[in-house]
Parts: sequence; structure tokens; C-alpha cells
Amino acid sequence: MLSVLKIKNLALVDDLTWELGSGLIGVTGQTGAGKSMIVGALKLILGERANHDLIRTSESVCSVEAIFELSSHLDPVNALLESSGLEPCEGNVLVVKRSFGSGNKQFVNCSPCTLSVLKSLGGYLVDLHGPHEHQSLLSQDRQLAMLDAYAQAGPERRAYREAYAALVAAREAHEDFRSQRQVTDQEIELLRFQVEEIAAAGLSPADAVELEQRYRQSQNGSRLAENANQAVDLLQAASANLGNVQRCLRELERFDPSIADRVAGFDSARVEIEELGNSLRDYTEELEMDPAELSLLERRIDEIETLKRKYGQSVEDVIAYEARARQRLDSVDGRESELLRLTAAIDSASAAVAKAGKVLSAKRKKAAPELAGEIASHLDDLGFHQSIFEIAIEPLAEPGARGLEVIDFLFGPNPGEPLKPLRVIASSGEMSRVMLAVKSALADQDRIPLMVFDEIDANVGGEIAGAVGRKMAFLGDRHQVVAITHMPQVAALAHRHFLVTKEVENATTNSRLEPVGGQDRVNELARMLGGVSPETLALAEKMMASG
Repeated sequence: MLSVLKIKNLALVDDLTWELGSGLIGVTGQTGAGKSMIVGALKLILGERANHDLIRTSESVCSVEAIFELSSHLDPVNALLESSGLEPCEGNVLVVKRSFGSGNKQFVNCSPCTLSVLKSLGGYLVDLHGPHEHQSLLSQDRQLAMLDAYAQAGPERRAYREAYAALVAAREAHEDFRSQRQVTDQEIELLRFQVEEIAAAGLSPADAVELEQRYRQSQNGSRLAENANQAVDLLQAASANLGNVQRCLRELERFDPSIADRVAGFDSARVEIEELGNSLRDYTEELEMDPAELSLLERRIDEIETLKRKYGQSVEDVIAYEARARQRLDSVDGRESELLRLTAAIDSASAAVAKAGKVLSAKRKKAAPELAGEIASHLDDLGFHQSIFEIAIEPLAEPGARGLEVIDFLFGPNPGEPLKPLRVIASSGEMSRVMLAVKSALADQDRIPLMVFDEIDANVGGEIAGAVGRKMAFLGDRHQVVAITHMPQVAALAHRHFLVTKEVENATTNSRLEPVGGQDRVNELARMLGGVSPETLALAEKMMASG
């Protein structure tokens, strides 16, 4: 459930911490007191667009924080967090925070995240319904999801979705292959020539580097040899002088043994100089290149440069070009066999879709009349005593992304009128009650922990309002339900009652949200009944006793 909601600098709210509790939670207050702040805050938590006009006057930043306590939803929520690169929940607590103003920021469990992550999380956490937000109930895809939930067809639905995705991938692969431009004989010959030309060169990036280095040496051979020989002569002269130095040092040591430490490195230095001279003599010999060898080297360099001009800027590019050309040749040579393979893959995937769809369809056809019956029963409780509700199943000409059929919720609110799709006949008031009936029928299957009803009882009253309240209380036994309402019949049945008030202090307007109980709650119900009077107070007490 949503255990705590914190709001700061949102509209008329300066700083609010709301501890909700479980069951049916009633939220009441006079028009304009700020009840809509709750819905606005939750929409921000669910990743909806932030309107900077909502920031409290004279403030620069607005923030909303929600703390959820999860149980059955912990595994899918943690899976979503981990797939998004976020830390999983500690224990069973999920913390979502969002702030906007000078900059937009959102966090899950103290880690930064994107708005898309918040929207994905919202699908597991909150089901929000307002007086004009019943479009989801009119969507055939949403209706199909409700039927599948009631039928407990989750595994069958996933199996079909995987089979259908495989079919789509097989068709796309077949179409991509067929759409490839046909290769002419001339192009095939060119591909073969290119592959053979590059392969014959036997290119290797390492060999190319060595060739380039050897070629630079040959181009600068005379200058390199001149400098190397001069260095060798100087080192030989130095070596001769070092012999005289060594004799002087020996004489010094004979008269002053303490100098030995000072000249300890001389012998190793003399050896290194002699080794350097020998190494340079070897280097000058390596610089001497046979004219025939030089000619071969130049031809090899020319060959590599020619290939680079034709196929790429580097040896690696030329090698990669050969690989692509060879792959293209292989695909052309095996085109017919590849088409046969791709066609067979489509046939196999189609058979898998048909099999999975048949299993899913059987569950839907069995559950549809049962769900329709339960919804009709709840509609009767909500005042539609002579209405008819059915679920029509129509097969598709071709398998779709969600199965082999589409469904329609058919509703006849008045006797003597034909059943019509819900989306074309229901008024706003009727939609509120139909949605509540559907939610009641799916109460045990619906896994979303928090339901928010924002004044969905706006177009009902009297006995029907009492029925709406009883349905919400029924849902409150299975979910956490927040009902923002103007109906005392609904508020009287709430397990917890909160009152929104508006206060003016120091020329500043603030909205407050406080729990009410006892006589204060009776007074609030009396106000909702038409104003505090002995008659309304007596009626409010009676409603509380009945609730």
C-alpha cells in the first residue's frame, strides 16, 4: 500500500506529510479546498508531465515523495528496477521522489531515474480513476486484458505473445531478404574479383606496420648509416679514453680506498658504452639492403597502397571490406535455399501462434460469460436493476498481437433497447458505475494495490450513492482505496476519513489535510448532507452507525 505521501510547495500546499493506512480512505472537503492536490501529486509520482504552474506562489521548487510498502508486487517491481539499472527495494519498501522547478529530477530508492521508469512502476502500483478518465474501460485491448485477468490466463497470454513475436520476426526476416536488390552477373563477377584480389594480397595489420617501418629505413638508409657510423666512431674514441680513466681510478683507489664507493658505477657504464657501440655496428649492417630486396619491398608497399585507395583508408578497412564482400557472395549463392528456410520458419511460427492462440481462446470463451454475470450482479447492486451486460467475442481474420479474437463489453442499461458497445452508449454517470462494477468483479484478480477514485460519484446520489460507497468498501477489503468524494454516503463507509481545509494566514492561503473522527467526522458528514443542523447531525450519526 501507499503508506506515506509527502507534498511540498504544490499549489496551495506548503508542506504536507500524509500517513494513509489501509482499507477505504475517504477524503472530503469543500469545493476549492485543495482535494485535487492528492491526485496531482500521485500523477507526478506516476511520471505524468510536470506543469510548472503548479509550483506554489513565491517558491521555486515543488517536490512529491511517496513511500510504498509492497508484498505481492515486490518481485516484479524489483525486476523492473534491476532491468533499469536501479537498486532493488530494501525489505519491502519502495521510495519514489520527484521534484521540479529550476530542474526536473526523479528518484527511485534514492537513485536517479527517467520518467519512463516512473510510468512503468505506476502500472504496478496505482490505478487512478476520475470522473472523465474511463477511457481505459472503453478500450477493447483493455477489456481483453481484464477478461484475461479474470480467466487467470497470464501464462497462456505470455505464451501467445512470445509465439506471435517470433512470427513477426520471421516475417520481417523474410521480407528483408526478399527486398534485397537482385545482384546482376556483372556485380557478382566484381564481388569475386574484389574478394580474390584482397585475399591474394595476404594482408595482416602487423605485417603492414613492419613493412612500413622497413620502407622508411630504406628511404633514409644513407643518412641513417652516416649518423650510425659517426656514433660508432665517437663511441670507440670514448672507449679508448675510458681505458685511461680506468687506470687513473685504480691509482686513486690505491692511495685512497674510500673513493671506491664514488666510482663503483664506472665499470658497468664502460660495459654499457661498449655494448652500445656493438649494437650500432649491427644496426648499420642491417641498413645495408640488397637492391633486389628493396625492389620487392617497394612493390609490396605499392600493392598495399593500391588496395587502400580502392577499399579503405587502412589495412583493417581493406580486410573488413573483403569480409563483407565474401558474405554478400555467400548470401547470393545461397539465395534460394535461404528463401526456403525463411518460408519454413514462417510456417513453423504460424503453427505455434495457432496452437497458443487456441489454448488462450478456450480460456477466454469459458470465462467471458462468468465475468459478464459477475459484472451484471454488481451493476444490479448499483441501481441497474433491468440492465443487461454481455461480453461479445469476435474472431479475427488473421491472428493479432493479443490473440485470435477481439472482445467488446456490450451494455443495455434500459429494457427493450438492443445491446451496444459500452463506448457508444454510456453516459458519464453510467460509466462511473459500470467501471466500479467491473473493478468489483475483478477485485480478487486485480493485483494493483492502490485504487484512487477521484469524484467518480459526482453524477449519482441518494440510494445509488450508498451502493457506490458499499462497492468501494468492498474493494477496500481487498485493496487500499482512496475515495475523493462529495457524497456523505461514501464517506460514512470509509475505514479512515480525512478532511481537506483551506486556511489563510498572513495573507497566504494553505491547504491542510487532517484525519477526522468522532464528533468531528459526524459534523463533516452533516455539512455534506446540506449543513450542520439537528436533523443532519442525527442523520449523520445514523449513517455512521450503519457504516
